[in-house]
Amino acid sequence: MWEAYSQYSDEELILRLRDGEERITDYIIDKYKNLVKSKAKCMYILGADNEDLIQEGMIGLFKAVRDYDCGRDASFFTFADLCISRQMYTAVQASRRQKHAPLNSYISLYSSVTAKEEPEEEERVLVNLLVSRAELSPEELLIDRENVEILEKTIERELSSFEKQVLDLYRTGMSCVQIARVLGRDQKSTDNALQRIRGKLKKVLNIL
Repeated sequence: MWEAYSQYSDEELILRLRDGEERITDYIIDKYKNLVKSKAKCMYILGADNEDLIQEGMIGLFKAVRDYDCGRDASFFTFADLCISRQMYTAVQASRRQKHAPLNSYISLYSSVTAKEEPEEEERVLVNLLVSRAELSPEELLIDRENVEILEKTIERELSSFEKQVLDLYRTGMSCVQIARVLGRDQKSTDNALQRIRGKLKKVLNIL
């Protein structure tokens, strides 16, 4: 069905779309729908419904097709990836404001993660790995729940609004560069926020 378009780059197709070849929109939407689904799986851990996230992601993809400027923006893929992520995260934030929901998943306090920005001797978990309840005994689950509540209170009390956003996106697996793009901030301020988050949470993790 789309063989006539598959031989062209996204950028070339966008130019043809601007000239009135409207079916190209459908082709690009179909081409990138799996990217939307993949990103929805990552965002799902923040508490939003997967189907809602996919719908929001498709809206973001449509906006990318509509707004992409070959002379101004980077590659279409990079621009689309950014638009999709922003649309999804905005939806997650809106949902949270409506529901006032706390973190809805248990987080492992005991798994070890090496942060690329930190030396090996400072290897420490950054509260970004989900843990299956089935793997925990009732006693461990109770302890884990209590510790998560302590962490939730710390996050709410100690982290700034920007730091909370950075932590949210970091938990989905995004890199510092991707987080900066989604939040519309420069990479240095985003990296500094990550370092502050590590410092604040490390104090809590050391006493749990």
